Amino acid sequence: MASTGTLGEMLSTLLERQPFQRKSAADGSVAASCRALLEAPSEASGRQLAEEILQAIKTLTDEDRDRFYQFLNDDLDIDPDRIAELATAYKVTPTPKVYKALAHAAEPPRQDLFRQLNQAPDATADLVQLRADLLTRLKVKPDLGRTDHDLFHLFQSWFNRGFLVLRHITWESPASILEKIIAYEAVHEIHNWGDLRRRLLPADRKCFAFFHPAMPDDPLIFVEVALTKGVPESIQELLSEGREELRAEEANTAVFYSISNCQAGLAGISFGNSLIKQVVRDLSAEAPNLKRFVTLSPIPGLSRWAEREGITLQTDDPQQIRQLTAHYLLAAKKSDGRPLDPVARFHLANGALVHKVHAGADTSKKGLTQSAGAMVNYLYDLSRISQNIEQFDRKKEVSASGAVRTLAKQAARGARPQPE
Repeated sequence: MASTGTLGEMLSTLLERQPFQRKSAADGSVAASCRALLEAPSEASGRQLAEEILQAIKTLTDEDRDRFYQFLNDDLDIDPDRIAELATAYKVTPTPKVYKALAHAAEPPRQDLFRQLNQAPDATADLVQLRADLLTRLKVKPDLGRTDHDLFHLFQSWFNRGFLVLRHITWESPASILEKIIAYEAVHEIHNWGDLRRRLLPADRKCFAFFHPAMPDDPLIFVEVALTKGVPESIQELLSEGREELRAEEANTAVFYSISNCQAGLAGISFGNSLIKQVVRDLSAEAPNLKRFVTLSPIPGLSRWAEREGITLQTDDPQQIRQLTAHYLLAAKKSDGRPLDPVARFHLANGALVHKVHAGADTSKKGLTQSAGAMVNYLYDLSRISQNIEQFDRKKEVSASGAVRTLAKQAARGARPQPE
C-alpha cells in the first residue's frame, strides 16, 4: 500500500490536473463561443455571450447544426480516464475534496454550458426548442442521445412540479395564449375562434394549463374539462354547437376530454399526472356538487391492434366494437406486461380505472381511423386511486368496472392479442 505521503502526492496531482481536452471537430464560431462562455470571467460577460450564442444557433443551417450537435456530444463529453482515476482515489480516500473532484469530472462540460446559456433572456424556451430539434435527429444519429440525456436531466430539475404555475384559461385570457391553445390542441382539433369560444366561455366548460415562470406566455400542458350531468358517451355530445348549456351548480361530473402536451422539447417529462390531480383538487373545492371525475379518452392503438390480429372492426355493430375495445384495453399487453394502448398506460398508472367503453363516440376522420369511433371513460375514484396505482405498478393489473370486464370476456374467444 502507498505511504501517506505518496498517497497525498497522488491525490494532489489528480485534483490539480486539468480535464483532458479533445480537439474540436467543429471549431466554428459557435463552438468557439461556447468554449469562451465556459471560461467567461464574469456573470455579466457570460450573459451577453450566452445571448449571442443562442441567436447564432437559430441561424445555423441544418448541416452546421448537425456539426454543432456533434461538437456538444463529442468535444464537451466526459473524460472517462479521469473519472476512473478519481473513482479509484475516492475508493481509497473518500474525503469531501476527492468526492467534489469526482462529481465535477462526472459531469460533462456541456451540462455547464447549458446552465450558462440559460442566463440569457428567454433562454429556457430556446433550450427547450433546441432539444425538440435534437430529438428529430436521434433516429439518424443515436449517439447524440448522450447530449439529449444531459438536456433531459437538466429539464427534469428546471421543470419540476414546484416551479409550475396552474392557470385557468378563459375567453378573457390574452389572445397570444388563446392562439397557442388552438395551435397546441392535439386530441380534438379546434377549427376556429368560435370553436374555441364554445370550449372556454360557457359556465360548464373549463380549461387549465401549467406554465413555467421562465416561459410565462407559453403553456406546457393543458386540459379541457366539461361539467356534465352523468357520464358522456361521445365527443360529439360534448362539442356540439347546438348543445344546451348546463349551469355549473347542476353538474355532478367533471369530464377531462382533452389533454395536450405543448412542448416537444420536454418529451419524457410528465406533467399530466400533476395537472389532473391539481385540477381535481381545485374543482372539488370550488364545486362540491361534483361527485365523479372521468375522462372521455381516445384509443389510439385499437385499429392497429385489430389489423395486426386480423380482426375487422365493424362500425355498424356497436356491440362488437364495445366488446373488442374492452378486450383490447384489458388484455392487449406489451412485453413488459403493461397495456398496449399509450393513453391507457397513462391513466391507469395515475390510478384511474376503465369505467365505460362507447361505440360511435368519435365520428371524426381521426376517430374512425384510430379506433373505429370507439372511446373510453377512465374514472378517477378518489377513494381508490392509491390502491389502483399500487396494483398497476406492482402487478400490472388493469382496474376496470364489472361492465367492462363482462364485455371483455364476451370478446375473449375472438381476439387473443400477442405481446408487442
